[in-house]
Amino acid sequence: MSFPPPLSGGACPGLDPGGWEEKAAASPSPPPPAPLPQGEGEGTSAFRLRIVDLRSRLAGPFNLELPAGECLAITGPSGSGKSLCLRMIADLDASEGDVLLDGAHRLSFSAPAWRRKVVYNAAEPGWWHERVSEHFRGGILEFARTMLPRLALAAELLGSDIVRLSTGERQRMALIRALALQSPVLLLDEPTGALDQDSTDLVEVVLRERLAAGTTILMVTHSAAQAERLARRHLRMENRRLVPT
Repeated sequence: MSFPPPLSGGACPGLDPGGWEEKAAASPSPPPPAPLPQGEGEGTSAFRLRIVDLRSRLAGPFNLELPAGECLAITGPSGSGKSLCLRMIADLDASEGDVLLDGAHRLSFSAPAWRRKVVYNAAEPGWWHERVSEHFRGGILEFARTMLPRLALAAELLGSDIVRLSTGERQRMALIRALALQSPVLLLDEPTGALDQDSTDLVEVVLRERLAAGTTILMVTHSAAQAERLARRHLRMENRRLVPT
């Protein structure tokens, strides 16, 4: 599989106008994925996201099955491998094993196409233009305008420079950027880590709406209370492996 250069600060690849994704460097091809169980062909899987023996020299193996509309929360100490797990699923870090989206193997997608379907939103989002509005073009800009008041963000922020936004404002802007892709899977790394409770509540309302619409969410959080509020299942990362809570 091809692995492009790492994203600076975890930028959302689906909206990057720079086209870096297309310049992937070739790496040795992994072995072909194991056949799906009978009755689980491409496009017919009972699971929206299926992770099979996903591993690297740094973490795993991970095995997960998530249906459409489910939120799975991952908690654990800093440095335990939570973000690494999400990045492996998003194909941002080298890994072995397989990940399937609605029964389709990750190897059947180009890297950019996969990352627009399985969107990783980093805890420290990256930005590639000076102004906020340059990250929201065409119809995405209108989507951003409708989302700003829902997340307690002023409309004028779209015309601001990124450096003038607070940490919490940047975090909510990055979430809007990820939501704009309307992807079937969201990999959210501490989506409310820099927010006060009122702002956190607003974000959680939006995420519940996405779940009700069928989006699958795999979320890293340090808040057990948030995991309880949003997630149907809750796992803990220990020594770079997922264990029951």
